[in-house]
Amino acid sequence: MAGKESKPQKPAWVIDKERSRRAAAAETVWMFGLHAVRDALANPARQKLRLVVTRNALDRLGDLFGMTPEITDPRVFGKTVPLAPDSVHQGAALEVRPLKWGSLSEVALREVPGETRPLLVALDRVTDPHNIGAILRSAEVFGARAVIAPARHSAPETGALAKTASGALERQPYLRVPNLAEALSQLKGMGFTLIGLDGTATDTLPDLLSDLRGRAICLVMGAEGPGMRDLTMKNCDHLARIPFAADFGSLNVSNAAAVALYAAGRS
Repeated sequence: MAGKESKPQKPAWVIDKERSRRAAAAETVWMFGLHAVRDALANPARQKLRLVVTRNALDRLGDLFGMTPEITDPRVFGKTVPLAPDSVHQGAALEVRPLKWGSLSEVALREVPGETRPLLVALDRVTDPHNIGAILRSAEVFGARAVIAPARHSAPETGALAKTASGALERQPYLRVPNLAEALSQLKGMGFTLIGLDGTATDTLPDLLSDLRGRAICLVMGAEGPGMRDLTMKNCDHLARIPFAADFGSLNVSNAAAVALYAAGRS
């Protein structure tokens, strides 16, 4: 009697991809703080799962957009919602799914009302959620199309990131790509000029931008300390520095991004 025919084994990479897809589908994020929760509630693209509030916070939130809140005592709020002990939640927390912004081309080629030139920000190994939240806020203020970062070496959507972004996370595309080097190469193919911000560069950013007037720009920035990886730097078309008034001048990555975005939007 012939034995049962066994099914062919799936390759390991297929199994890993399926596991990653299932994990992503199950991933949720807890937003906290009145401002972040209010903006997430108002975002029709955001999938909202659970709203936990104190009575005082409920009175201050306003429109719940159809959500039924779970009202809890402020003394046990930290036990009801899985937040870090130092989270400034103001008695409001909302469990949500991460936003889906679409493909790199959809995000990079979308038009931004009032933009002076197509503008993107790419981040290499910037892992602090407060820095990324602040960069998202600046990107929205100065009309960037998106902030792009590698999926494995960047801060994911978190409540801390959303709170620092002050609502920008709901409106400003934050796209985490599988491979930053490949994404940068694709952006070149879409017509973007890549400018890497590096303190040792010869060219200054204002001078370089004046030579690239009207061109679509992607500002590429590395983490404080290690900066950009070598491969990221090699992918850049130009390297530039922000000019300082003294030799000891320096900015953290979120402040540098704000300055660079302002300069790019004005040139």
